[in-house]
Amino acid sequence: MKVFHTRDNTQNEVEFVCLEDLVPQDHLLRKIDKYIDFTFILEKVKPYYSEDNGRPSLDPLVLFKMMFIGYFYGIRSERQLEKEIQLNVAYRWFLGLRLSDPVPDHTTISWNRRKRFNDTDIFQEIFDEILLQAINYRMVGGRALFTDSTHLKPNAKKHKFTREEVEVETKGYIHDLNQAIEKDRPRYGKKPLKEREDVINKKTVRKSTTDPDSGFMSRDRKQEMFCYLDHRTTDRKYNIITDAFVTPGNVHDSVTYLNRLDHQIKRFGFDVEAVALDSGYLTVPICKGLSDRGIFGVIAHRRYHPTKGLFPKWKFKYNPKDDLYVCPNGDTLTYSTTTREGYREYKSNPKKCATCPLLDQCTRSRNHQKVVTRHVWEEHKEKVRQNRLSPSGKMLYKYRKEKIERSFADSKQLHALRYCRLRGLPNASEQVLLTAVCQNMKKIATHLARIS
Repeated sequence: MKVFHTRDNTQNEVEFVCLEDLVPQDHLLRKIDKYIDFTFILEKVKPYYSEDNGRPSLDPLVLFKMMFIGYFYGIRSERQLEKEIQLNVAYRWFLGLRLSDPVPDHTTISWNRRKRFNDTDIFQEIFDEILLQAINYRMVGGRALFTDSTHLKPNAKKHKFTREEVEVETKGYIHDLNQAIEKDRPRYGKKPLKEREDVINKKTVRKSTTDPDSGFMSRDRKQEMFCYLDHRTTDRKYNIITDAFVTPGNVHDSVTYLNRLDHQIKRFGFDVEAVALDSGYLTVPICKGLSDRGIFGVIAHRRYHPTKGLFPKWKFKYNPKDDLYVCPNGDTLTYSTTTREGYREYKSNPKKCATCPLLDQCTRSRNHQKVVTRHVWEEHKEKVRQNRLSPSGKMLYKYRKEKIERSFADSKQLHALRYCRLRGLPNASEQVLLTAVCQNMKKIATHLARIS
């Protein structure tokens, strides 16, 4: 009869082992430990610790490495993270813990977040330092950037909200626009607009009763929900994330773009030559901003839905030489005025329009007059449209799905960024920044390990 060897008693055996031998040589954490320098963390957190008061604190490197492990492997719960570290020898090796050492309690992470690092920029600083390491390894070109946003779902149902009136924020470009209007009107012999009294504009918004920091997103062909938006930029060279910024879901993509672009140029010294953006960024202020910065902008076409039965705006051809529009019937629309919003109005001759055979497809106004508007910065938008149709523009935009879209996919699929771990904008920002940090560290380590 065959005898089977059982291992019933091996659990109680005493064995001498080396933790170093238990971690595979090609393990991700070995690569991270070899190529990423974490010593900067000690200097960054030093102002938040007291040297001569209280009990000895947990080593900050261990604290942040614990958090990194959670984001590397998509472990959403800090309680579960503690259990995983207890059992996984690779995690212990990365943290510098012996097999018999107790694992730091999961509440240590939450306490440091709520108390020590509350209202600080520590997570942004860590993101910046890791990005600087990627720049030093020549993995970031800073010449061609891709930007987009994706939603991050909080624990907030769309039916649980209150309605509140909030102040409408003044657009950052309003001063430049007012100056452009002041120059434009006298050029056509128009008097300057009268100064308008300061009026506080308000709008009614939905505010979640569960997570008040989140914003209600309502867009065409997208699910309505309370969410946060992760506004992210990646570099073309190795798809390193160069910026990650979180806003409530009701903040439009275009609102923060130019400020975040300037932040990257100033903070990291990027010499940006070209950017590729989704159609949500196709606004006149962004097109002008890119032109002023000397950046080749490629922005996807935005589909417009004209009134059914009427000619779309592109049917009216603009003649820059004579500064007028030509309608489908060959008649002209001449300049009338420049509005306070920065639009020039071009109007047709109502007497000619009254007898036009195409009137029913042109306008439904009672006085038979067609009005076409053109922004004072419209030429910058037209330039971006030309960029998109050029060979270099088509080639650049083709990379967009391989860069920024792939970065978002990795975040959601591999690093559990589909849902918010905690409520509140600061916690959502922490989650996005640390996820981006871990994605960058993985790219740095795997690339250097491959070429070494």
